[in-house]
Amino acid sequence: MTDSTPGALRRRDLITAIALTAIAPWARAQMKIAGETFDATARVGDSDLVLNGVGVRAVAWFKGYAAALYLGAKAATPAQVLATPGAKRLQLRMLIDVPAKEFVNAVDVVIARNTPETEHAALAERRAAFDAQIEAFGTVAKGAVVDLDYLPGRGLQMSLNGRPAGAAIPGADFYAAVLLIFLGDKPVDKRLKAGLLGARA
Repeated sequence: MTDSTPGALRRRDLITAIALTAIAPWARAQMKIAGETFDATARVGDSDLVLNGVGVRAVAWFKGYAAALYLGAKAATPAQVLATPGAKRLQLRMLIDVPAKEFVNAVDVVIARNTPETEHAALAERRAAFDAQIEAFGTVAKGAVVDLDYLPGRGLQMSLNGRPAGAAIPGADFYAAVLLIFLGDKPVDKRLKAGLLGARA
């Protein structure tokens, strides 16, 4: 028989509150960096993801974009990120105007230096498709939001301000290559990499 006295109800409420407090604080916490606030969770496809970390792409005092990584479970290393099953999201929020061509050049260089040369041929056609989607933006304007989503069974879906940039680019291997731009051994920005992996900004 369940005890429904006021005292028992208060005790149960207190136990519930303590339990909720004990559930991974990062699962409820927003993160703010470079004036941008990233939600604690994101819905990608049919999956609810948690915020893994945030960072800023910067050269000296010059800040290009703020970024956030969302995963199905927290990960502290690039290997753990890549091994995490299901949907993923890397979100970029532009802090300046950037010509799309500059983005493409950076993507090509950093993908090449973070993937084995033996994989370059297998990635080439899909990398060209990805480059074409970026170039179609013309300029990625300050305030724009670029989502790089991994959708299981479909691949990388890029969106600009919530609108798909084109067809999904297939292959978990290609999405991994894109993540390694930010998380590889030779990332575009080491501090950004650390932030996306959960280090304090």
